[in-house]
Amino acid sequence: MRKCASYIIFTLLLAAIACACSDNIDIKQGYEFQITHLPVPKKLKVGETAEIRCELERSGYFNEAAYRFRYFQPDGKGVLQMDDSEPFLPNDYYDLTKETFRFYYTSHSDEQQVIDIYFFDNRGNSFTLSFTFNNDSSSEEEEV
Repeated sequence: MRKCASYIIFTLLLAAIACACSDNIDIKQGYEFQITHLPVPKKLKVGETAEIRCELERSGYFNEAAYRFRYFQPDGKGVLQMDDSEPFLPNDYYDLTKETFRFYYTSHSDEQQVIDIYFFDNRGNSFTLSFTFNNDSSSEEEEV
């Protein structure tokens, strides 16, 4: 009787282990992310440049993750670039090659300016940053 009970328990344990194993291993490849940034000025004079210091923060890591961005400027005129790169063209895609990076926005407008920067990864996740700059019409003499 004891041998039979031991055999039944052993068989049930073996069956449970066999059912628990699966060939369908799900490896997560797409992780949510966000782009954080330091504070930026709210007002810019025409020709003045604002530095936007950013960092890519991922909720997990996958070696083959790739990030891109594009930007739009629905209001005002200005130029967005990174370091010493050529100015970016609105609505074109650009590769994001660093996790810590800086954008430089130069105002070319004496009106309110808005830029929206959209970030994407190769797994369908996205994140958006939006910046609004107002014209700084104060003169140098007023600030002294």
